[in-house]
Amino acid sequence: MATRRCRARFDAIRRDILTTPREGATLQTEVREMREKMRAHLGNKHPNRFDIKADGGGITDIEFITQYLVLRYASDKPKLTRWSDNVRILELLAQNDIMDEEEARALTHAYTTLRDALHHLALQELPGHVAPEAFSREREQVSASWQKWLMA
Repeated sequence: MATRRCRARFDAIRRDILTTPREGATLQTEVREMREKMRAHLGNKHPNRFDIKADGGGITDIEFITQYLVLRYASDKPKLTRWSDNVRILELLAQNDIMDEEEARALTHAYTTLRDALHHLALQELPGHVAPEAFSREREQVSASWQKWLMA
């Protein structure tokens, strides 16, 4: 019983935080600058390789895009707070007319493709970086969405 109450309380606090109105341009700048700091500190340490998680066009960029859009629009569309995983957030963004369905599907494809590749490498106890030309289509989509949502 206490666990259910704790979970309900956590969900209420999470929803309140995520639905707090935010000024769009300020939020956009703050999220973009936070990601740029992460790239500077955690960026790829392997020249001529693409780090699936950390490099531009990778998983972390998708995570930042989805979280930015939730923070930006949840005050008007609280349904965006229902899920915390990226795939379902992208579905909600399309269902709530924030992101068009084609872009949401393309980002979902990029996310699941990159995530699956990263898991496959981890299961083989291999590092999460690949040849620089790998996943070029997915990376182009992520970069285009990054430009659209966080650089405009």
